[in-house]
Amino acid sequence: MRASFVPLVLAAWLCTPANACPSSQVNLETRDSLAYSPPVYPSPWMNAKAPGWEEAYSKAKDFVSQLTLLEKVNITTGVGWMAERCVGNVGGVPRLGLRGLCMQDGPLGIRFSDYTSAFPTGVTAGASWSRDLWLERGYKMGSEQRDKGVDVVLGPAIGALGRNAMGGRNWEGFSVDPYLMGAAGADTIRGLQKAGVVATAKHFIANEQEHFRQAPEAVGYGFNISESLSTNIDDKTLHEVYNWPFVDAVHAGVGAIMCSYQQINNSYGCQNSKLMNGVLKGELGFQGFVMADWQAQHTGAGSAVAGLDMTMPGDTVFNSGASYWGSNLTLAVLNGTVPEYRLDDMAMRIMAAYFKVGRTVEDQPDINFSSWTRDTYGYVHAAVEENWEQLNYQVDVRGDHATHIRESGAKGTVLLKNKDGALPLKEPKFLAVIGEDAGPNSQGPNGCPDRGCADGTLAMGWGSGTSEFSYLITPDNALQRQALRDDTRYESILNNYAWERTEALVSQPGAIPIVFVNAGSGEGYINVDGNRGDRKNMTLWKNGDELIKNVSSINPNTIVVMHTVGPVLVNDWYDSDNITAILWAGVPGQESGNSITDILYGRESPGRSPFTWGPSEESYGTEVLYKPNNGGGAPQQDFSEGAFIDYRHFDKVAPNKGDKGAPIYEFGFGLSWTTFEYSNLVVKPRHQKPYKPTEGKTKKAPSWGNYSPNLEEYVFPGNVRRIDQFIYPYLNTASSGKEASNDTSYGQTAEEFLPPGALDGKPQPLHPASGPNGGNSQLWDVMYEVEATITNTGKTISDEVPQLYVSLGGEGEPVRVLRGFDRLERIQPGKSVTFRADITRRDLSNWDVSKQNWVITKEPKTVWVGSSSRNLPLKAELQ
Repeated sequence: MRASFVPLVLAAWLCTPANACPSSQVNLETRDSLAYSPPVYPSPWMNAKAPGWEEAYSKAKDFVSQLTLLEKVNITTGVGWMAERCVGNVGGVPRLGLRGLCMQDGPLGIRFSDYTSAFPTGVTAGASWSRDLWLERGYKMGSEQRDKGVDVVLGPAIGALGRNAMGGRNWEGFSVDPYLMGAAGADTIRGLQKAGVVATAKHFIANEQEHFRQAPEAVGYGFNISESLSTNIDDKTLHEVYNWPFVDAVHAGVGAIMCSYQQINNSYGCQNSKLMNGVLKGELGFQGFVMADWQAQHTGAGSAVAGLDMTMPGDTVFNSGASYWGSNLTLAVLNGTVPEYRLDDMAMRIMAAYFKVGRTVEDQPDINFSSWTRDTYGYVHAAVEENWEQLNYQVDVRGDHATHIRESGAKGTVLLKNKDGALPLKEPKFLAVIGEDAGPNSQGPNGCPDRGCADGTLAMGWGSGTSEFSYLITPDNALQRQALRDDTRYESILNNYAWERTEALVSQPGAIPIVFVNAGSGEGYINVDGNRGDRKNMTLWKNGDELIKNVSSINPNTIVVMHTVGPVLVNDWYDSDNITAILWAGVPGQESGNSITDILYGRESPGRSPFTWGPSEESYGTEVLYKPNNGGGAPQQDFSEGAFIDYRHFDKVAPNKGDKGAPIYEFGFGLSWTTFEYSNLVVKPRHQKPYKPTEGKTKKAPSWGNYSPNLEEYVFPGNVRRIDQFIYPYLNTASSGKEASNDTSYGQTAEEFLPPGALDGKPQPLHPASGPNGGNSQLWDVMYEVEATITNTGKTISDEVPQLYVSLGGEGEPVRVLRGFDRLERIQPGKSVTFRADITRRDLSNWDVSKQNWVITKEPKTVWVGSSSRNLPLKAELQ
């Protein structure tokens, strides 16, 4: 049956019971009737003239044109889980001196290594709203990966975007807003690739919860489902919200993009031809390679023609020794099931991304660590314990990165409340630090695998997006050191339940209690106290809310510090007169204690919230799907809210402060150490040329095939020792059929097996919105220049984060959307500075599902400038 192999994909509409599909579509074969769309083929091939990729393309062509079929298959196929030193490895080309590429997590540092740094998480970095810090963070993380021998970094994470406030991996990304997420992701990518490693933007796309992302994982938790979750999303929302950060990633020149686990409109992300072929490579002109998430590949030839370029970790199931590619891909090319140009394009994309970041075959660094042991010596092939040698060289790659980590963690802390100037602290007489979150993990900072526990201070979430701590400065440690310098009396109680002792301490005269509380989340394969990746509620952990209320009921000078992965419910205590200050310190990495101390004592300026703090779980309008809803099939999650997530939703349903369900702290909110006045808004028109859709055709598919039809040439060599479970490109036998590669499609002709157009290498029509590096180049034309004056009207030096919002006008559109910002640092009292921002054509455009293009509607457009999404004193109409 075709549906078993052919990827079904996203259309310009969402087919749901409430939104019937056109009659021309209802006869398509689908796994489920809730959402589907037709396939898009063939898979677009690289563009030799794509700006910024010309040199990389030329080098890749010189290299790939020398490769045999087996060598091309080798660099596209992972060698298997724990079959080499890194979390992901492809085969090499020893004949030409290329070792297998090393893929390693992750978005905040190096997973499974030593003498490395644990940087602030994405959401904490995002809260700094600092492009300089994002670029610097990317470069420093990239240099550590490079010096360990990593070729491809599995980060940054720009999806999950944060549709669900309790989504397990929201903290890996930078913000719930597409514009802010895209800007932070792009600068991180630029930094990583400047350091000489290939960045991987993930997870493409609409991967917004951990529950049911993988059917086997869900079955392990006792759920009866046969396929992974389907996130059902309409074309307009896809383009205007979830794809927005990926456009910025492609525009920044990202080398790799990782497709996601779940289905999108009932087609798995890593075989979804509309998304990979149609949107990513066709519309956005992505020139790099698409990598599968680990075990997210579900077909062989089907995923190849749908646009997948590299399979990770290579085996169908960890340590199975079986692969959808490897020998299967070799045979698929030989029998015509996968066209030769498609394999050539896979190899070209991988090598072009490698060359683009300045790598060469000649100076490829040695991998000087192993993901599977910290011992100096161990097995190269850990899964089967073969080839004993030195693996770990204890190379220290941290440099001076602690300074950046400390600064980034501080500037990513948000001051939510500061009654009567309670902060900054100035040599206080007596500090009483309360709460487990101020102290260490009793098993050490790395005591829980992949940080999967709730013990001590929360400095990162859990899962594959973590790194190993070389050390962790706790708040208790840093504040105690500060107290010694100030001759401050200092006591701490690092237990949330020691109430009798806590009451005795905080009730003493002169005590200033600082209550530390937290709430974590992470990846779905780890369950922490019933939180299966996604949070099960929005309350603070370990009785944190009661701890705050109890302390503040006794002491009128209570300060609250929250280390959380996202918003929590604060409405039971935030407005207490006895709580003088509230800080959200995010999940700040190894310098956690130093970062929060720098803020508490006013040495750094705080950031702004990258999400909204709602009054209840229900107030967000979206929720995690916690229970299957489609019998035993794929759970169905309809993104029926469209663009209305986070502040866009709150602005729609509760636009005024007193409205039911209005935010407690809005998106972009954060207090400063001083006060600022906004004035003199000036909007200057720039390019007003009409937008021209892209026309014409591509060139024909380039290929350097010349493969022999003789299967004997592809059989496993007799002089090579086979490693068990290792994935090779060789055939097991020269006999045709399943005996050669266990390919279930063998015996069908390519025309019978593949969808129409999959083998077509002729010139193809260009998508009307297409263009290299993110789409039609006119989308980045500057339409308006905006300026405003920011004046420090207080008595303290401080940073300010002006924000620019635009109303696109029209029925069904958000009230306003973020379209510009800056972090203006160290503004002197009484001084004025100028905030400047450009508004591009893209910033003012909507996606037209009929034209399949971006359009600026005739609806009136308005621009606002202010300090948050709800504090916007300056306003102008765009002409």
